[in-house]
Amino acid sequence: MHPVIVDAKAAAEWISGALNYSDYNADFSLKSLYEVDRFFEEQTKDGEPVEGGLLSEDRGQRLFALGSYVGEVLIRKTNGVWFVDANDPAAEINIQIRTESGVEAWPVQRVMKRYKNGPEDSIGDYGQALLKYANQGKNEPPRTIVQPPPLPPQTD
Repeated sequence: MHPVIVDAKAAAEWISGALNYSDYNADFSLKSLYEVDRFFEEQTKDGEPVEGGLLSEDRGQRLFALGSYVGEVLIRKTNGVWFVDANDPAAEINIQIRTESGVEAWPVQRVMKRYKNGPEDSIGDYGQALLKYANQGKNEPPRTIVQPPPLPPQTD
C-alpha cells in the first residue's frame, strides 16, 4: 500500500478523534460531513483561519486529515478505495477515491476548496451528491459524461 494511503487512513482516524474531542460529531457517517462544514464555519473567516482557532497552526496537516476523513466516509459508503499515482510529487493533494461504480473524487482538494471558498463548496452537499452519483452507476456499464459544446465566438 502506498505510504500516502497509509497516512490518509491514519489521519482520518486521528482527525475523527480530534473533532469528537472538540464537540464535532465525526462518526464516519454521511451526516458527519456537515459537521466538517460546521468546523469550517467556526474555524475560518473569509478563507483564513480564525485567530487562535483549530486551523491557526499545522494547517496543511489538518486540511490533509480533514480531506482524508471525508474520503474515508465516502469510501465506507460506496465500497470505494483510495488511489494514488505513485509518481505524483503532490500525491497528498491529488489522492483520490474510486467508488465501486467507478466514480472518482478528490476529497483533499475539495476540503482545500471549502477552506478557501466557504460554504459554496459544502462538504456535506459534496458527499450527498457523490453518493447519489455513485449509486446511479451500480449495475450499469461505465458512462461517459459529455461536455456541452463550446459557445460560438462573439462578434463585435
